[in-house]
Formats: sequence, structure tokens, C-alpha cells
Amino acid sequence: MDWYAYEQCVIGQGFQVVCGIDEAGRGPLAGPVCAAAVVLRPDHKIEGLNDSKKLTEKAREVIFEEIISQAIYSVGWADEQEIDKLNILQATFLAMKRAVEALPISADYALVDGNRMPPLQIPGESIVKGDGKCTSIAAASIVAKVSRDRLLRQIDQQYPQYGFAQHKGYGTKAHYAAIKKYGILPVHRKSFLKNLDQK
Repeated sequence: MDWYAYEQCVIGQGFQVVCGIDEAGRGPLAGPVCAAAVVLRPDHKIEGLNDSKKLTEKAREVIFEEIISQAIYSVGWADEQEIDKLNILQATFLAMKRAVEALPISADYALVDGNRMPPLQIPGESIVKGDGKCTSIAAASIVAKVSRDRLLRQIDQQYPQYGFAQHKGYGTKAHYAAIKKYGILPVHRKSFLKNLDQK
């Protein structure tokens, strides 16, 4: 498989600045959703790049540092209140839009992980399981995942009894037990906890 095939195809059509976009944190009960936009340098290949879910936390951290030192990138967020107000899909699209708009240079084409395109100001395409097929999306998946995990470790320091450093806000047994024992926090997504009594 040619990791760079999607970027090369788009550049062959005349586009110059192609960004890959992916998100982290659609499923958790707490914390914001994070999206990243990454523009890779065509002359610099990043070793070990892969879908963030296929990498260990240590490997993600190492590759993250190389991406941010070698590539052009940005992150965008949508917080818990926006998720509850808009729904998680629309909040994810908002985070993606913010990530693209925050890039230090203007991208002219977007390669987006998933099966739907967010409402961007530039053309693009969605690629199902793109984080395992397209190098710039894989890079974006790592930047989004590491950025969000670091934030959840900061939240863990605020609320150590909830275990955010371990579960990163996902609905584990330990997380549900902590909610039942200590209550719902401002960082929780209220729309994700409607059926809490049934857990």
C-alpha cells in the first residue's frame, strides 16, 4: 500500500497544500472532542506512522513529537457544552473546522477520516478508515489523540478520584463507579449520561 497515494493524487490535480484531518474523543463520557489538521512535508517521511489506535501510548508520544517538529499542524476543540448543545457529530465537525482554520498556512484541500465531510471552506473528500490508508490522516489521528490524552491527564489532576488519566473519559466500569460515588462533573457530557441509572 502506498501511504502517500491520496496526497499525490490530489497534488496531481493541481492542489498545493493538502491537510489530513482526524478526531479523537467522540465516544467518551467526559472531556472535549479534539480534531487535528496536519500538512506533511513531501520530502520528509515519518517512520512508524500509523493509525493512532494501532500504536502504543509510548509510540504515539514519540511519533507525535516528530510530527510537530517536521509538519505543519493545528488542533481544534469542541467542549462538553458544545457537544451537549449540538450533538457529537456536529461538535466533531466544528472541531475539525476550527483545526483547519487554525493552520498557520492555508490548506487548499482536505482529506478527512470517516464517511462524511465537515462543512469546510475548502474542497476535500472523506475516506472511510482513512487513518489506516492515508499518511496525513494517520498523522492527524496521532496529533488529536495525544493532544486529548494530555488534556485528560491535566483533568485527572483536578479530579484524581475519577481516574481520568487511565480511562481518558471513556465509559469504563471504574468511571461509572466514580460518577455514582462522587457525582457528575462540569467536564462530563450530560447528553451522554441520560441513562446513567441503567448502568
